[in-house]
Amino acid sequence: MNELFLSLGLASWKPLLAALLFPPLPFLVLVVAGARLMFRRRGLAWLLVLLGVAGVWLGSTSLVSGGLERWLLKPPPALTESQITELKRAPRTAIVVLGGGRRHDAPEYGVATLNSIGMERLRYGLWLSRQTGLPVAFSGGLAPGSEPGATEADIAARIAEREFGRPLRWTEAESRDTRENAIKTVSLLAPQGIERIVLVTHAYHMRRALRNFERALAAAGANMRITTAPMAVSGRFEMTLLDWLPSTAGFAQTRRVLHEYVGLLAGA
Repeated sequence: MNELFLSLGLASWKPLLAALLFPPLPFLVLVVAGARLMFRRRGLAWLLVLLGVAGVWLGSTSLVSGGLERWLLKPPPALTESQITELKRAPRTAIVVLGGGRRHDAPEYGVATLNSIGMERLRYGLWLSRQTGLPVAFSGGLAPGSEPGATEADIAARIAEREFGRPLRWTEAESRDTRENAIKTVSLLAPQGIERIVLVTHAYHMRRALRNFERALAAAGANMRITTAPMAVSGRFEMTLLDWLPSTAGFAQTRRVLHEYVGLLAGA
């Protein structure tokens, strides 16, 4: 499905389709449909309204968002201390951080900056670099439909050097999505003799990112190993009353999980 969108030149439609497909819009449609039927088919109308309200409520809870992440995406565990120690002795290895978005207009800085997702990934990648001594590559251009300007990779290079004091070794600034992150990063690192990639992204995104990198390596005939380094990995779950209450964080996480799962199904 993803290949079809790209071949038809419809990549810029992906944000619009996501807005239409993921909560809260589908549940709001149920509520409106139920209201429309209220005076003709009262039983069906109330069912649609209740389903819509329940969907919005539950989809905004950390209980549901966390459960969906574990059930649908099955993210790998975080790196252990022993794995990080082993990476210190790994030759020809590069940490690869995947972009997560940017803020085109950040007046408090006077320049564009990474969004919170991108910053979290960059920070963890640079932390891993400090712990292991490994060089870092950042992959991220402009997402479909973005305003022109500095790419995610350009912004990340500036932040890494000026704010963290750890310059990036490589930047890949042409990719528009996870598939292109993988293809273009592999083509960048393979000629450098890199034999192992430590892949950094959020836990909910890791399964799709890993699949794309495995495909890119196979297509390029590159002999590289991949070590997953997910971040924001959910810890042991202990349910509390607050987990049943709606929150902006729960709502955002549910959308991200569903976005990743649909991406997996569509081959993106």
